[in-house]
This record gives sequence, C-alpha cells and structure tokens, in this order.
Amino acid sequence: MASRTSASGEVGHTGVLSHFEPRRLPFYLTFASVVAVLCSNSASNCLIGAALGALLVCHFRFGDALRFPPVKLPFGLFFLATLISVALSGHIREGWPGPRKFYLCLVLLLITSTFRKLSEVRALVIACTGMMTLSALLSLEQFWRKMQEAQALHEDFRAYYTVSRITGFTSHWMTLSGEEMIVLMLLCALLFFAGGGRMIGWLAAAGVVIATAFVAAYTRSMWMGAALGGGYLVWLRNRWWLLVAPVPVALLLWLNPMGVGDRLVSVYRPAGDLDSNQFRVVCRRAGWEMIKAHPWFGLGPEQVKAQFLQYIPADVPRPLPRGAYMHLHNVYLQYAAERGVPALAVYLWFLGRMLWDFARAARRTRAEERERRWVLHGALAVMIAALSAGWYEHNLNDGEILTMFLAVCACAYLAVPAAGGTESKV
Repeated sequence: MASRTSASGEVGHTGVLSHFEPRRLPFYLTFASVVAVLCSNSASNCLIGAALGALLVCHFRFGDALRFPPVKLPFGLFFLATLISVALSGHIREGWPGPRKFYLCLVLLLITSTFRKLSEVRALVIACTGMMTLSALLSLEQFWRKMQEAQALHEDFRAYYTVSRITGFTSHWMTLSGEEMIVLMLLCALLFFAGGGRMIGWLAAAGVVIATAFVAAYTRSMWMGAALGGGYLVWLRNRWWLLVAPVPVALLLWLNPMGVGDRLVSVYRPAGDLDSNQFRVVCRRAGWEMIKAHPWFGLGPEQVKAQFLQYIPADVPRPLPRGAYMHLHNVYLQYAAERGVPALAVYLWFLGRMLWDFARAARRTRAEERERRWVLHGALAVMIAALSAGWYEHNLNDGEILTMFLAVCACAYLAVPAAGGTESKV
C-alpha cells in the first residue's frame, strides 16, 4: 500500500480500507508496548510480539506495507557481527542474550509501519510522560523512606543511599534515570517547539516531578547526558537562556540538598569507593586490554563479565575498588571488547546514519512545521543525551532504555521526508 507525507508533517496511507479500524490493532499494540516498557519490561516484550503478529496478519491479509528505517545495512551488519562473535567465542549458550536483544529492534519496524501521523507521536510522548510521572512519584516516595531509614540507623544519608537508590517501577536506578532522561528530552522539545496546547500546565507539572526524581536518583552519567541534550534544545529555543543554566547547578552545590551537591562534586573529587570513579578507571583499562587481545571478533557477548579478572593490568592495586564489574560501563568499549572493533564500527555507522538523517531533516524543516520540528529536535536531543551518557554507562544494553531509544528514533523517521525513511520498505 502506498504512503505519503503531507506538508504538515502527517504520514498518511492511501486507500479506502486504510480507515478500517481492526487494521489499527498493530498500532494500538505497538503504542502500548512503548508505554508499558516504563513500568514492565516483560509486558512490553509480550506486546511487541503481539504487535508483530498483528502486523504480519495485516500485511498478508490486506497487503499493508512493512517499513523499516533506512539503516538496514549497518543494522544487519551489526547483527551479523554479533552472531559471528557468539559463534567464535566458544560460549554459544552463554552468549545467546546478545543476539536475543535484537528482538527489541522490532520496535523500529513496528513504529514505522503502524504510526501514520505525527499527532500519534505526540500522543505517545504524552502517554509516556503520564506513566513516567507515576514511576517518578513512586521513586520520590522511595526516596523519602530511604531518608527515614538512614536516620533510624544513624547513618550518613549519602553513604547509605548511594549504594541503594530509588528505582520507581524499574529494577535499577540506572534504568529509571535513563527512562526519565529520554522522556524529559522529548517533553522539553514538545513544550519548546510545539507547545502543549490545553495540556501545557499538566505537562509542565509532570516535567517538574520527573526532573525532581531524576536529580534524586544520583546518576551522574545521566545528569551529564541530560545537560548536553537539554543544552542543545535550549540553544535552539533561546541561546540566551544558557546564561542562567548554571544557576540551578550553583544552587544545588550551595544548598546541597540530601547530598546532591556532594554527588556533583564527586565527578572530580570522589568520596573514596563510595563513588565509582576509580572503579570505572579499572573497567576502562581492562576493556582496552580485551580489545588489544581480541580486536576482530571480541570475547563474545556475556564474556566480559566472565573473563574480566583475566584482563586487569598487573599494576592495578589490589583489592580492587568496590563496584559492579559486570560490564565495562561504557557502551563503546563494551561492544568493541565483546564483538570486536569492526562490530563497533558498524554500530557507530548505524547511530551516525540516524543522527545525519535527523539533523539534515531538521535543518530543512520550516518554522511553521511545528510538529515535524519538535519530533526531530526531540530525537536529536535524546540521541545526544543517550550517546554521551553511554561513555560512562552501558545504557543502551538495558532493555527498557534500548526500547525507548529505538522507539524515539523510529518516530523521528516519520518526520523525515519520504526519501529519508518512511518510504523505506522491508
């Protein structure tokens, strides 16, 4: 079935049967899968499978097109490099989670095949904002309880809290922070470039709640990502606002509420093993040794954790700094060490192609194309934030964050002119 992209930014489908509601089931299931990932990864995975099944039924029954963003070649090569790495690692069974993670990449196919209008992207962001707000409220309640627990135990709050932080609906504070970072970037883009309409008050209030929980999560890598992605949006909206950007940071450093200022300072002055600075240095050095020893195909997925101790340089003092030595806490080093330098190269090609497509489309978008503009700039802010945070955390291996990240990229391709993405078929 043919598709078209209108000047207003709506992606429509021609044909009388395009309005037959049962055929919208793949869209509803896809929409639900993205929102659900903010509260339940298992539910989201089930909905992705159901959406794929419904989409295939509509494809074979009604001839509905299957569309995939124009990144099939680098995506396919990265998948192939992963399979080769698993096969050559000697640990095929243990390495299976690596290829299995590609299941989440179906989100790229599902969104570009089922979303028809940019107004649906707006609805998705608003729905995600609502779910994220509930998760943030729960996390703030967790934060209050942890304050009470630290007081009851007569322990320093920062020392007590840093090793066991808020999680909201998720299982880990890094996951919560990554989700909050993505939603905040999209929400800011929506409010800056398109306005929230009648919901602007509610959306702004939700943004304050999410931002408060985001700060309370103590995740420095995500703070950095949000600062860079948010700075990009502020620069586009009104670059003079950047002059006042240091004010809230200065207030946090001065007032130091619940140790947040100390956590900021720990970027360059850590409190021993409490902060993960030295632990991350060990991870980077071990990762470099892995890459030098296995540059072409890596150790294999899941083998960084299993073989970590073998690659720690001899001059690293023992005992090792306290930390989670389950991966390298750097998405780029991790993929190079796991799957080889060529795999990292095609992974960067995959990401770089999307950045290029979105930036080029954003430059060509007129000021009056408000829906197209906020979607593209929101996606660019998310990519800036996630990819910069990835230098200090293996964030895009987290299933929940990866699902959100890919959903944002797929939505952005709806705002790219037809030659850039929405006409690209499987």
